[in-house]
Amino acid sequence: MALFRKTCALVAASLLSLTLMAGTALAEKVNLTFYFPVSVGGPITKIVEGMTEQFMKEHPDINITPVYAGIYRETLTKALTALRGGEPPHVAVLLSTDMYTLIDEDAIVPYDSIMKPEDMAFTKAFFPGFMSNSQTGGKTWGIPFQRSTIVMYWNKEAFKAAGLDPDKAPANWQELVAMGKKLTVKDESGKVTQWGVAIPSTGYAYWMLQALAIQNGVELMNAEGTKTYFDDPKAIEALTFLVDLAGKHGVSPSGTIDWATTPRDFFERKTAIMWTTTGNLTNVRKNAQFPFGVGMLPANTRPGSPTGGGNFYIFKKSTPAERQAAVTFVKWMTSAERAAQWGIDTGYVAVRPDAWETKAMKDYVASFPYAAIARDQLAHGVAELSTHDNQRVTKALDDAIQAAVTGSKTPAEALKAAQKEAERILRRYAK
Repeated sequence: MALFRKTCALVAASLLSLTLMAGTALAEKVNLTFYFPVSVGGPITKIVEGMTEQFMKEHPDINITPVYAGIYRETLTKALTALRGGEPPHVAVLLSTDMYTLIDEDAIVPYDSIMKPEDMAFTKAFFPGFMSNSQTGGKTWGIPFQRSTIVMYWNKEAFKAAGLDPDKAPANWQELVAMGKKLTVKDESGKVTQWGVAIPSTGYAYWMLQALAIQNGVELMNAEGTKTYFDDPKAIEALTFLVDLAGKHGVSPSGTIDWATTPRDFFERKTAIMWTTTGNLTNVRKNAQFPFGVGMLPANTRPGSPTGGGNFYIFKKSTPAERQAAVTFVKWMTSAERAAQWGIDTGYVAVRPDAWETKAMKDYVASFPYAAIARDQLAHGVAELSTHDNQRVTKALDDAIQAAVTGSKTPAEALKAAQKEAERILRRYAK
């Protein structure tokens, strides 16, 4: 009887222990809200949500609620609005260029404050070009995820019809104009039915101008994000070239060219060449009903493109457990295998060199060599325009570009006004 009682007591104790453990595990489940943007065509939302579902299957102690929050600017606005309301996301993908703004808002925490120094070595796995606007002040504030460069797409059928080599893209500005003239097609009434070149001047106009400025030998900001050089003579030359594509050379539509509709215009053969993010690569591959090419942007005094796209940021209003869970999520989403598959599924650049060594990526590049163009262009890449109070500074530049392409101001007048506004905004941050 004594043995029976002892056995019952042990069983009861074990059951109690299991119950307490289950209760503790339940109580310790971490819930995270994750904001993410979509700024390109294709089923990106479903891909992100699918990755999140897979993460939760592998990490049942972490629950992620993904929230599609619009394009990048809308996502930043929503994140900061939620912050001021006391309920920001725990983790978000926002522009790498938003780093200074998020720091100034005291919205995020550096990964160094969450992880041990020896664990921070994982940041060395990413391309240095993407880390250049993910770190400042000796700390890592963002982890590259949805990253890109601008690339050039062209319609090979249109090239052939114009008497051009369909496998040879314009390598410099002069060739862009010359080929653009041959590619611009008019009907009997003189109406243009196909433009030679389309470089968007809305949405991410500053990004496109930065590419032209880099190619003309000038960068638009300093590394500390406290100064801009919008009115540099070489920047004015770059904007003048953009304006002249329509007004002087007649190879591009006059007025503004919309970021969102440029890929559709390409698919509908309304333009033979377009500049847009490599993040549209899978969209183009699936929707272009003609053979197309993908190449690096044409050079002037040098080749080059700004990097672009989003990083993972962890918000400050979070518990230690939530921050650790967020790091687990970020590391999983940016692992070599996941980065490779993300690049294959979307066209964004797989953000770490070892992702390009995975079998999946090697097989993909072997079957579709254009997938490696944006990666190779990183050798000529420059950090995307990023300053303190970045949204207002880039808006000043966007407004200047629109004023120039619509003819309300000359390129020089527009960029001098933008520089003056940028200096006013950044005065408080200048040392």
